[in-house]
Amino acid sequence: MMDAGSSVITPPAQAVLPVVGTSQTFPVRRIYCVGRNYVAHVREMGGDESRDPPIFFQKPTDSIVQDGSSIPYPPMTSNYHYELELVVAIKKGGRDISVADALDHIYGYGIGLDMTRRDLQMDLGKSGLPWEAGKAFDESCPCSPLHPVEQVGHISEGSIRLTVDGETKQDSDLRLMIWKVPEIIANLSKYFTLQPGDIILTGTPAGVGPVVPGSELVGTIDRLGKLTVRISG
Repeated sequence: MMDAGSSVITPPAQAVLPVVGTSQTFPVRRIYCVGRNYVAHVREMGGDESRDPPIFFQKPTDSIVQDGSSIPYPPMTSNYHYELELVVAIKKGGRDISVADALDHIYGYGIGLDMTRRDLQMDLGKSGLPWEAGKAFDESCPCSPLHPVEQVGHISEGSIRLTVDGETKQDSDLRLMIWKVPEIIANLSKYFTLQPGDIILTGTPAGVGPVVPGSELVGTIDRLGKLTVRISG
């Protein structure tokens, strides 16, 4: 790796997530996301309910927003949506990882929001174009601190719930994921060589919808605490 002193610009800061119960941080290399991973959400988006291979897309690492932050309402949209998701953090890389071995690659778990410019995503999808403008924009990935596996064990079931200004909008259970966490890791590693520092957002349940400036979003997942963000003007 090139020494920072030889860079022609100041190197960008490393995106990190705090680790619960320690002063340490988890450096984030890549953000992978899974689309349409709960049947009820597939239905509300008008999709086919068949168990097709998972849909993968990415967000830029610098889209991470820390818990407790305020994020601006983004430009180029009038339909800005939340999607609450379980976050999986990878500690050991690999390619063609088996389902049986997948859990050994996990460092810990957290809570994430896949914020979405829904109008752009839908328009791009109808045109057969990539989703980046709808998904991979600035400050589109709020994340909670991570809970190491040693503290919470492996997360495969439990409540996943989002409120907006105190009103419940998403309320489901992780056991309803179409593709379970080990299957997600196995499938993803067929397409990409996973590396330590990667995180995976594992899909959202039904109940997605718009927020406006002033909205407060609170996401909770059993054993993982909560994630709170506010939308500024």
